[in-house]
Amino acid sequence: MNPQSKIYILGHRGMAGSAIRRNLEARGYHNLVTRTHSELDLTNQQAVNHFFKAERPEYVFLAAAKVGGILANSTYPAEFIYENLMIEANVIHAAYTYGVKKLLFLGSSCIYPRLALQPLKEEYLLTGELEVTNEAYAVAKIAGIRMCKHYNQQYGTNFISVMPTNLYGPGDNYDPETSHVMAALIRKFHEAKPNSSPQVVVWGTGTPRREFLYVDDMADACVYLMENYDASDIGEFVNIGLGEDVTIRELAELIGEIVGYGGKIVYDASKPDGTPQKLLDVSRLRELGWEAKVSLRNGIKQAYKWYVSKK
Repeated sequence: MNPQSKIYILGHRGMAGSAIRRNLEARGYHNLVTRTHSELDLTNQQAVNHFFKAERPEYVFLAAAKVGGILANSTYPAEFIYENLMIEANVIHAAYTYGVKKLLFLGSSCIYPRLALQPLKEEYLLTGELEVTNEAYAVAKIAGIRMCKHYNQQYGTNFISVMPTNLYGPGDNYDPETSHVMAALIRKFHEAKPNSSPQVVVWGTGTPRREFLYVDDMADACVYLMENYDASDIGEFVNIGLGEDVTIRELAELIGEIVGYGGKIVYDASKPDGTPQKLLDVSRLRELGWEAKVSLRNGIKQAYKWYVSKK
């Protein structure tokens, strides 16, 4: 890519897409193409084809997806598999049809088997059963990875896939019905503090381990890979993560400390825990020359500052 390259960012108003846009602009890329959902329905094949035919983007960051936490994934599995499959199929095929030079597909670490060995290496894909609470989303993301792989095989395209760990930071979703654990906990502790609530209830036992990556670090890794590596260099896909994890209990205590909440933290074991552990092996990414820069503590401070600024 160069500063004049025409770059299409899908999902530019979401947390991941907006971070990619910030990173590109900071690096001097300004020929950026975006469309809101009302302007372009990515599940509509005809609309997607018309867009690619008219705009002819050279590079594509596919960060658009239907996303959510355990509650949303468990409640709306049909929407999660349908919408994500449609978006991926339409965009990847149109990118091939209209000669996109390079595409980056943003997946998710939930693609790995529920009980896979830790840390999760790229070669563990499809070696076991998926976590039932997000199976629909995971199946859709696996399909996107394999689409990129097989289009590269058959058509010689340069479509790369990355699998980020749990993301948080500016642009995160704080809706109590659909948010992921980081945003959900930040909101809970923030609302409990001024009300002097005696306790904050956290879903599950607090024992599952999770890895969290500040979203601007994720964006930096994506742009770095687009600038420096091709599909043949990366393999089928590459993990993007911090390389460290914490228990949900440790996370809750850290967020409570940063927010300044002084009450009790209670764990509701009747609620689902999800996968016991999900830590990515990021050795392949480190070998390619990139490492995360933002620590969990500093990232949560920045995320909380952003959340308060939007209240």
